[in-house]
Amino acid sequence: MILTVTLNAALDVTWDVDSLRPRTSHRVDAAHERAGGKGINVARVLTFLGHDPVATGLVGGPTGRLIRAGLRTAGIRDAFVDVSGDARRTLAVVSRDDGDATVFNGRGPHVDPAEWELFCRHYASLLAGVRVAVLCGSTPPGLPTDAYALLIRMAAAAGVITVLDTSGPALLAALDARPDVVKPNAAEITAATGCEDVLEAAAELQARGARTVVASAGADGMHAITADSTWRARPPERLSGNPTGAGDACVAAIAAGQEAGSAWPDILREAVALSAAAVPCPVAGEVEAATYHRFRPEVSVEESHAARPQRPPARAPHTPHLAY
Repeated sequence: MILTVTLNAALDVTWDVDSLRPRTSHRVDAAHERAGGKGINVARVLTFLGHDPVATGLVGGPTGRLIRAGLRTAGIRDAFVDVSGDARRTLAVVSRDDGDATVFNGRGPHVDPAEWELFCRHYASLLAGVRVAVLCGSTPPGLPTDAYALLIRMAAAAGVITVLDTSGPALLAALDARPDVVKPNAAEITAATGCEDVLEAAAELQARGARTVVASAGADGMHAITADSTWRARPPERLSGNPTGAGDACVAAIAAGQEAGSAWPDILREAVALSAAAVPCPVAGEVEAATYHRFRPEVSVEESHAARPQRPPARAPHTPHLAY
């Protein structure tokens, strides 16, 4: 079973406009509203693939009730924990003339220590029977910086594989816990390491504790850097549309592949095809089946034999200070 964790769930609002221009008014041609946050989007794609994931995280208030109603509508098993604050909303404005999306993300509700401890106990109870835990997105105000590190250690103690998709301080703080897979995009891996070269940046993340790094590069495909191999996967063609859900589709493919014990070339082939199939869709968490099936046999995957940067030894993990 696959468990997805969305600590900062959201009600995602998407507006379609002809062209996004600053300092002027726009007419919205289509509007979409649905339960979201990266982990929920991953759960939607896993459901498309035939999995029956469990989705957990933190929600609260009137917006949280709308999110939970959306999970029921989507047929996703809801194991969320209620908090007192109102869940956040996000807004994505998608320009049809170039396919670019401008995204506004709310910060989310403040979570107090008692609510966080309650969630950690709940999460621990969910890990029994789970093969892969997917930890996604930002953390709401009030959580410790090492929140993901704690959840990764708990999963490792239960024998659960972890896939982490976050950025900034939350990503860096989680690396000491040695997540099995981290999936930054090109901008996130550069921001985290200061390196623009993907191999150098991945080596830095591995030196900090990541076991495998999958770095997505948008329409140019993605890299996977494991302990002993480096792979590059490319799509057969570029697509225009809404790219906001492509990363979540990629994470769903990684989680499904990890659960099945698939080889990395097969996982990457799925990840590129699913990411591409998300681009024509108006909202994150959906994939276009025809595009997915068309791309799957056409994705090119190559192993790189180039010399990889030497990494210093990873730092010893520290003991988390928060009880659960």
